[in-house]
Amino acid sequence: MSETAADKQAVLVISSHVVRGSVGNRAAVLALELLGHPVWALPTVILPWHPGHGPSTRMALDAGTFGAMIDDLCGAPWLGEIGAVLSGYLGDPGQAAAVARAVSAVRKHNPRAIYMCDPVIGDLGGLYVPKATAAAIQEHLLPIASVATPNRYELAWMSGASLDDNNAIMDAALWLGPERVLVTSAVPMMSGGIGNLLLTARQALLAEHRAISNPPNGLGDLLAAVFLARLMSGQSDEKALQSATATVYEILARTVKRGADELTLESDTESVLRPMAMVQMRHLVHPGQRRRK
Repeated sequence: MSETAADKQAVLVISSHVVRGSVGNRAAVLALELLGHPVWALPTVILPWHPGHGPSTRMALDAGTFGAMIDDLCGAPWLGEIGAVLSGYLGDPGQAAAVARAVSAVRKHNPRAIYMCDPVIGDLGGLYVPKATAAAIQEHLLPIASVATPNRYELAWMSGASLDDNNAIMDAALWLGPERVLVTSAVPMMSGGIGNLLLTARQALLAEHRAISNPPNGLGDLLAAVFLARLMSGQSDEKALQSATATVYEILARTVKRGADELTLESDTESVLRPMAMVQMRHLVHPGQRRRK
């Protein structure tokens, strides 16, 4: 059953905050609010800009302070408003256990609450967080996640496998554990494309679009937030994947056309609400079907 504008539940979003730019909480909060969800936003680290733009001052909430803030939220009288938790970049390995406490507290009030873990730990160049942080996310957060949204390189690091084709990606996603795993930067089947692969208990879906060179940061944060909102609205897995991928591709294409170095979300709100970009959807052979043959 779909939500109406009046009954959309709040989302607790836990990730980085930048002063300038559209990454981390800056991307996720705007997208979720545009789609009608009240947002509780908790920063894990505060930066003037994304580190890809160069060195800057980094202010991370230490595990003690962050944990105390989480405990305040866990005891808040409004906790029942929350229908989902989305976690992204962590600034300290000790933050992972605190996020897990928040998820548990939310689920006590709302057993059907979704927890989406976006394990923001690295990319093609390797890990960009300490190994202790990556390990803490894998130990404390992925086992309790309803949905995980790693990119292919993060999934490869966590699984210890070389993910050179989509069969290997699906096997690793199945091993990871959550009931839905959305893997970005999957292996495309169309020439010059790039794909997002969603594995559920029953389906393996690939959403593809044309690859665009030198994309700005924040695409994973945006995809996770929009995909979460689409699931919360009652869309099917396939429709949620298609519409979320279309939103990200449309905003990316428009951002690059403008020559901007950050996602231009403020100019592309219609792309969040009603994306029009064409996305190629494919049904892949599920690992369970391969094993039965």
